[in-house]
Amino acid sequence: MLLVDTDRPEPVRGGARELAVFLTPEPGAEAKEVEETIEGLLLRLEEFCSLADMIRSDTSQILEENIPLLKAKVVEMRGIYAKVDQLEAFVKMVRRHVSFLEAHVLQAERDHGALSQALRKWLGSSGLPALGNKRWAPVAPTFELPALYRTEDYFPVDVGEVMPRASSCQRRL
Repeated sequence: MLLVDTDRPEPVRGGARELAVFLTPEPGAEAKEVEETIEGLLLRLEEFCSLADMIRSDTSQILEENIPLLKAKVVEMRGIYAKVDQLEAFVKMVRRHVSFLEAHVLQAERDHGALSQALRKWLGSSGLPALGNKRWAPVAPTFELPALYRTEDYFPVDVGEVMPRASSCQRRL
């Protein structure tokens, strides 16, 4: 079937020619459009590759610089954790000693009447003559302080870190 028919009138032939020209592809224009699309895709691919290379180099640089720092911090933290464990053990031991000493103090107060002596002094100062004239024989203390620990045995102190204490703070218990 031919698009241009000789039997038809001229306007139909003209319209058919225009339609034929419109529908006939131009290989040069289409090829140019495809080439431009391919160029755009290649440009994007090149940008993507350069971005991936930059990320790889940044990642390796970060790993080379930061991994040794992180390892050093891990070692440092292990030392801190060990000190915290020692401190926890020390606090647990101090807690046992304080409980032990509290029990001894309560027993000594019961044995030696510290509460009753304080009550007698209070009643004597209140002005009651019957209680104030009576003298009580002091009881000789037989309480012996148990052997305690020294903090320096558990936490050695460097000589450079020790700060001199004022003379008012140097009381011994």
